[in-house]
Amino acid sequence: MADSSKLTLPTFARRMSLREKVADALRGAIVSGEMKPGELYSAPDLAERFGVSATPVREAMLDLVKQGLVNPVRNKGFQVTAVSEADLDHITRIRELLEPPAAGEACGHITPELLTTLQSLAGDIVAAAAEGDLIRYIGADHEFHRRLLGAGGNHRLVRIVEDLRSQSRLYGLASLAEAGQLVRNALEHVQMCDLIQAGKADDLEDLMRTHIGRVRREWAGRPS
Repeated sequence: MADSSKLTLPTFARRMSLREKVADALRGAIVSGEMKPGELYSAPDLAERFGVSATPVREAMLDLVKQGLVNPVRNKGFQVTAVSEADLDHITRIRELLEPPAAGEACGHITPELLTTLQSLAGDIVAAAAEGDLIRYIGADHEFHRRLLGAGGNHRLVRIVEDLRSQSRLYGLASLAEAGQLVRNALEHVQMCDLIQAGKADDLEDLMRTHIGRVRREWAGRPS
């Protein structure tokens, strides 16, 4: 049984509605590679780590089962599903086809209020990168891209992209953070905000394409 005490998961003690929060944290741990394929994770152990009861953890895990991120192991717990290199290549290719043009289209629909939110999220991403907090990084990154693409109004596309992002694995994040390179990548979100503010939709589309390609190379631990 894997030791959940080594995972850098947040604590949600004394809160009532925790299912989605726990699911988001676990999803971040899976995507970042902190929770590893093939290892067993029990709901009680994770619940102790979170500082909550086992019920919202089990419910969150069942949500992740439906998303294909973990598999239940009878009377033992859950295992993170493995994703092949070919699958990761396919996910990246689909994202490259969908996200850059969607971001360019969304650029002209972003209100000043939403831009302020995106700038705040970009700041959170940079701060998390500087601190090496990978789960917080992935959470803020996910929210940034969800809100950016959502401005285009195609919510079906947003759901597809969210599903693809959840199936990704970014095993290279830890080494990038240790080498001090993750902040450089995080700053691309600040650049995106600057391009949105300047109304440069084509440049935003180009940057998004570069950003996604780097996810597959550097962030996934495959430099070339």
